[in-house]
Amino acid sequence: MLRYLVALDGSPRAEMVLRMASALASKQGAELTLFRAVALPTELPPGALVQAPDRLAQDLEQNARVALETLAAKLGVRASIQVVIGQPWHAICEAAQGFDMVIIGSHGYGAWDRLLGTTAAKVVDHVNCSILVVKPTASER
Repeated sequence: MLRYLVALDGSPRAEMVLRMASALASKQGAELTLFRAVALPTELPPGALVQAPDRLAQDLEQNARVALETLAAKLGVRASIQVVIGQPWHAICEAAQGFDMVIIGSHGYGAWDRLLGTTAAKVVDHVNCSILVVKPTASER
């Protein structure tokens, strides 16, 4: 059976990416794993600075897991869930081991993206399997 890793980031475009991945998986009989890498400090919730470091990581992982489960339920997608703490592009490449394809969304290029490169671009350059980069349609931009 084909296995697809669907890298989601919690942005509004995640729903679009998951819809595309679900449709493709249905056509090809593939199994989906929804993946999210939670990075510090960009996703610090309120009150994070008063928590013990190990508790903060657990909370971040749990929040990301709940968000993925909620999105999957909303769209009626059956999938396993995987959440890790780490730099997103690197964590996606590590998690992609053993998968047939990575499905990831594309984001617009801001000044930092042009300088440092986007997560999707880094994954394309470093992952060892096929990759599908989902771009929004004109109406979704």
